[in-house]
Amino acid sequence: MAQCVQSVQEFVQDSFVPMVAVLCSEEADRVTRKNNLNFAELLRPFCRLTSEGHIRDPNNQVQVVKNLRICVNKVVTSEGTTSAALNPAQRLLLNEVVLSCQPQEGAVTNVMTTGDYELNFSATTPWFEAYRENFLQSMPAADHEFLNHYLACLLVVSSTEAVPVEQFLKLSQEQHRIQHSGEYTNPKWFIPNTLKYYVLLHDTSEGDEQRADAVYEDMKQRYGPQGCYLLKMNSRTFSAEKDEQIPDPWSQYLHKNILRNQDTFDDLAPTVNSAAVENNMSAADVDCDYSTEKDGVSGSLENHALQLDTANSSGSLNTLSAVNTDLKKGARDPDVLVVGAGSHGACLTLNDHDHIRQFVQEFTFRGLLPHLEKNIRQLNDQLVSRKGLSRSLFTATKKWFGGGKVPEKNISEPKSTCGLLYPPEAPELQIRKMADLCFLVQHYELAYSCYHTAKKDFLSDQAMLYAAGALEMAAVSAFLQGGAPRPYPAHYMDTAIQTYKDVCKNMVLAERCALLSAEILKSQGKYSDAATLLIKMTSEDSDLRSALLLEQAAHCFINMRNPMVRKFAFHMILAGHRFSKAGQRRHALRCYCQAMQVYKDRGWSLAEDHINFTIGRQSFTLRQPDNAVIAFRQILINDSRQTATQQGAFLREYLYVYKSVIGASDISLPQLPLPCINSSATRVYFGHERRLAEGEKQAATHVSLDQEYDQDSSAMWCHLEEQLVASVNRGIVPANFQPTQYCLNNQTDNLRHPLAVVEEPIIVEVTFKNPLKVSLALSNLSLLWKFSSDGTSSSKETKTEDLTEETITNEETTAVGVGNRTQIDDCVTTEIIQEFHMSPEETKMARLRLLPHRTGQLNIVGVVYNLAAASIGDMALSTEGHQTLDLMVVRGRQNLKILGPRLNLTKEDKMLIRHGPDRRLDPIITPPMPLMEVFFLQFPTALLCGEIRKAYVEFCNVSGVALCGLRVASTHPDFFTFGSQATTPLTPISPNSAENCSAYKTLATALQPGSVASEVLVSADDFSQPSGVIEIPIDGNTLQSGESTQLPLWLRGPDEEGVHEINFLFYYESTEKGLKISHRVLRHTVFICASRSLSVQASACRSSVPPHHCLDDKGSGGTLVFVDVENINTSEGGVREFHIVQVSSSSQHWRLHKYINPDKDKDCKLSSRERAKLCFRATRCKPHQATSDAVEKYTFADLNLGNERIISSSTPCGDFFFRCCRIPNSQQVDGASSRTSSIGKSQGSLPTEDRGSDITNIVKKCNELDLNIIIIWKAYVVEDNKQLILEGQLHVALQTIGKEASSLTPKEEAQEMVLLKFKSELPPPVVLPCAELSQLIKTNLHYPETYTHPFVQDSLCLVPVTLTLSNCSLAQVDVIIDLKHKSSSPESLEVHSSFAWVGQTQYKLQLKPQEVLGLSLQACFLRAGVYNLNTPQVFAKPSEQSAMCETSQQTASPALIIINNTCDACWPADGTT
Repeated sequence: MAQCVQSVQEFVQDSFVPMVAVLCSEEADRVTRKNNLNFAELLRPFCRLTSEGHIRDPNNQVQVVKNLRICVNKVVTSEGTTSAALNPAQRLLLNEVVLSCQPQEGAVTNVMTTGDYELNFSATTPWFEAYRENFLQSMPAADHEFLNHYLACLLVVSSTEAVPVEQFLKLSQEQHRIQHSGEYTNPKWFIPNTLKYYVLLHDTSEGDEQRADAVYEDMKQRYGPQGCYLLKMNSRTFSAEKDEQIPDPWSQYLHKNILRNQDTFDDLAPTVNSAAVENNMSAADVDCDYSTEKDGVSGSLENHALQLDTANSSGSLNTLSAVNTDLKKGARDPDVLVVGAGSHGACLTLNDHDHIRQFVQEFTFRGLLPHLEKNIRQLNDQLVSRKGLSRSLFTATKKWFGGGKVPEKNISEPKSTCGLLYPPEAPELQIRKMADLCFLVQHYELAYSCYHTAKKDFLSDQAMLYAAGALEMAAVSAFLQGGAPRPYPAHYMDTAIQTYKDVCKNMVLAERCALLSAEILKSQGKYSDAATLLIKMTSEDSDLRSALLLEQAAHCFINMRNPMVRKFAFHMILAGHRFSKAGQRRHALRCYCQAMQVYKDRGWSLAEDHINFTIGRQSFTLRQPDNAVIAFRQILINDSRQTATQQGAFLREYLYVYKSVIGASDISLPQLPLPCINSSATRVYFGHERRLAEGEKQAATHVSLDQEYDQDSSAMWCHLEEQLVASVNRGIVPANFQPTQYCLNNQTDNLRHPLAVVEEPIIVEVTFKNPLKVSLALSNLSLLWKFSSDGTSSSKETKTEDLTEETITNEETTAVGVGNRTQIDDCVTTEIIQEFHMSPEETKMARLRLLPHRTGQLNIVGVVYNLAAASIGDMALSTEGHQTLDLMVVRGRQNLKILGPRLNLTKEDKMLIRHGPDRRLDPIITPPMPLMEVFFLQFPTALLCGEIRKAYVEFCNVSGVALCGLRVASTHPDFFTFGSQATTPLTPISPNSAENCSAYKTLATALQPGSVASEVLVSADDFSQPSGVIEIPIDGNTLQSGESTQLPLWLRGPDEEGVHEINFLFYYESTEKGLKISHRVLRHTVFICASRSLSVQASACRSSVPPHHCLDDKGSGGTLVFVDVENINTSEGGVREFHIVQVSSSSQHWRLHKYINPDKDKDCKLSSRERAKLCFRATRCKPHQATSDAVEKYTFADLNLGNERIISSSTPCGDFFFRCCRIPNSQQVDGASSRTSSIGKSQGSLPTEDRGSDITNIVKKCNELDLNIIIIWKAYVVEDNKQLILEGQLHVALQTIGKEASSLTPKEEAQEMVLLKFKSELPPPVVLPCAELSQLIKTNLHYPETYTHPFVQDSLCLVPVTLTLSNCSLAQVDVIIDLKHKSSSPESLEVHSSFAWVGQTQYKLQLKPQEVLGLSLQACFLRAGVYNLNTPQVFAKPSEQSAMCETSQQTASPALIIINNTCDACWPADGTT
């Protein structure tokens, strides 16, 4: 239970005090009425005695009476029978007392932290104490006990009476008649001989004091000095002491009387009848129809505490509207209670107060206590004589009952009812009377003994009501005994309560018993037992009592040693529900709010909804609309588990309350809870939304809100933009470069203010989520913004001097929905979405647009909209329905608050939670910028690998500002070309005239057998594009406002099959410099599906033709190139066959010279999976074309296989060759430059140490070829019953003689995992590869194939043989030729080997770089036969590599010669052959 002002002993003691009646004459009553009081009320503040009194018990022992209080009441007679329940007036009084006692603002509260709960609740419950005090005072007098029977009667007569003694006599007779005539059942009197105390009241301001003293002297003679008193009062005169402030001690005691006299009271209190004050419905009636009205509100709140209003939501709306109407009528504030007319004690001085206090003390000590002492003695003597016991019952009971505990009888099944009545003279009642008298004078030990004796007698007689009363008072007496000789018998109280409730059906007595026992148990720390007792006392017959007891039980749970927090909250909910049923709305609201502390944010969503709903209802009823809105808001923003019907009811309640709040106040737009906004997911797009395709035109994809953000893609676009910016700024990216961001989200860098352009829209995508299971209808949805102008405007009509440093917002106009929007629309045009419907639990995006017309700073604050429940549209279209629909639409706003990224740099950032700025909603509006749109015509979606297609691109300047500096960068620069200005062919510029027209530049030529390739010398600078950025060739490099231009665009299918994502980034600038936005970019992404076409394999080997048979200078360029072409197309695209129409070459040092296929007349056609093998002779470029000034020039050689020649050195063939073949080399810039320089320097004299220092480079340069083959093909496709001709080109780069190259990129194999090594290995020794060294020297043997010799005439046949040595390297080579070497290879053994070289058998030579040397030898044969002449062994090594071993240079192929023998007849006369 909550803390109380009184101690438990004081409370119990004050619950049972001596009762004193008052009878006043009319004149005496007039005297007291001058103070706005009657005589009983006059005495009430002074009824507690400040000094001790004394009495003697029957054993003549002195007993001290401390802190005694008496109760003085005016005699009120009644004839009705005593009721077991409170009458309606008493119920109303208690209801008013509780209603008027509310918690004060700033009152003391308990702050308790238990577990993870932090609770704040009332430390005291003064309303409960007031209820308890008034309940105990208003209890009706009962026959089975005498505690509230009157012990004495004050007879009060004024001194102004003519004969005061006669008035005393009349009053005495009146008292005797009331007590003994039997006409009245009330008031009840303790003993027949009631003490009469005579009071002469003297009004000092009116009466004669001497006469009063004379009358008083007569009274002392007549009634004795201890039976009368002269009370002087009304000493104050208004004229003399008008300004003197006299305290008013009566107000707190007369509070209930004021309430009783008050006609109406606030807080929607029920009408004055018992049915309204207390809900006396049975349990079956609780679940009555929802339309039942009670206490001015709908019956939905009167049902079970945990039941929500689900069925009749319209009824609840009508209820709230009715309540709202009453509230607007202006009911009185319940905290301000009407005080009685005039103040109390206005004629009394402080001396008069002392006189009254002295009178009460004199009466008690000299009149009342001696009277009680005498009656205790008399009753004790009567009982002793009647029962024949010892001289004193006190000693006997002390001897009998001072020891052990007497067992109780089982009273669960009494033999008779509680209706047994004892006569007044019955000894059992005399014992009870004596016990009550002892209790009233604080002689608790004797009282306990008497109660114990009486209890036994009553139980034996089965007088259950009497027994319950004796048990109750025995327990109280035992508790109040000083020194605690015996423990508190709680089971006495439990038995008494059970008897009162179940047997006697007297809830009033049971309640009193429970209140006493609960306080006693609480004082002993037995909170659990006290809570159980209080909960048992709740019932349906009194909502107020149940509410108060449940609240006290909740306080018991929270005050336990281990606080039971959830039980506290649950019983607070129950108490709030019963308070609500009793009409105590403020107390109900307080209970629910205290319980909410426990249930909030704990996952008890249904309980939270119920509590918030009730808090909202009660707050609205009590004219606290702000609290009501907050409570209803909580219901809607939580993750609700309610049904759709219930959520709809919640929403309608909220909207209605909200509407009333808005209507009653003129505040700015309030915050709405629905729908939920995910602020961090807000996306902002700057610029126009892209136009879709127009006819055959395909617009650039650019950036849109429909695209998902990808981190890798964003980094790729940023890299492309860096390339573009660097190409403009001489290869350097500026330090202040920031990548362009058209769309901002929670993954982009939002630390800086984004830049928007005037007259270009800003689109804000807001993510709404409807958490409810009912639909929401939003209307008039738009953005809220603030704008700070910087003094400039895009519209020429606006005067700039009126715009400087002004801040404009659209919040004022959106608050009312309409208004004078001219100034705001001149600044920023706000788009309004008229209807925005959200389905249940739907997440939906709204795209809201702003169009700025001035430059400055724009801040997007939030969104504003009208909110309604969508299901309202289903209501019947009646007049009332229309009114409800109008009421249920509210206008409000939600702010967009975006937290930036969490900071994690400093120590403070890591210790605290700090977030950086996120400025995506705060753009800076900049002056106009050019805006370009790009359209593509005839742009394919599928290509064959290597296919060349011509498309067209259109650039449109749709802004009012000219643009320049048009460039493009791409992730696949080898995919497209705009052509080089020097070599672009004159092809049709119009797309319509380009159908079935070749993308190549061609010349008609006839195919001639053995024709030599046509050659063109081209500078690489004509095709070079530094850093992969391509400048777009438009006329004048400027595109004026509104202009557009079309350019051809050649495309080449990727070499790898599959789907390829190809990205273009177009760059352009404004012709006006110095703007905040330096440039703009436009993105375009295409997906190309590449299908397989041809596979080309190429290889080269040195020709073995003798030097004098070659056309080359010095015979050094004899190289054969073999090209294998295979059709690997799967015919998916309708391709029937491929035609190889031309083979071209491009190189700085080599060229294709001649087509040497044996079948020269056959056209090269390839059907599916067919393969063709082509053979060409390649030679070095002519010396005058390889001079040092032509290092960067490439020789293009074309060998056409058809009737027309394609000029491979022009666009697009040359462009794609340089893009495809130079890009890999550009990644190896160092290697390419070193190779080029060595080629150039080889023509002069190289220092020895540079030429021969690196044997590996020497070997590589020896075998370098650097010849690029271009295979140009055509394919015939049938599509839509039309035959189309596709054309394309494939590239093969031959780098080394003897190594095969392919047009297909090899697939990368997965690398095997290498174990981690902690110790570095030694580098392997350098070993020269024999296969490469064998290519240093090329040897040729020149001899006749057949030779005839007459062996009969001459036995030795000598044949001349020439050995040609060619140095293929760029270094000086030492050569050793050994003719004595005998081969042991199996090939050489198969032929006759009996011949010998004659003459010098070993030569040592030195060959200069690329030198060709012929050596004359002679072979000697002894007989005819077939001989292999390839027996000389040639050793070679670079001259500077003395430490290297010489390596054999013998070729593997045999050199066969046939020696024939001739007869004599065949010999000529000169003997020669």
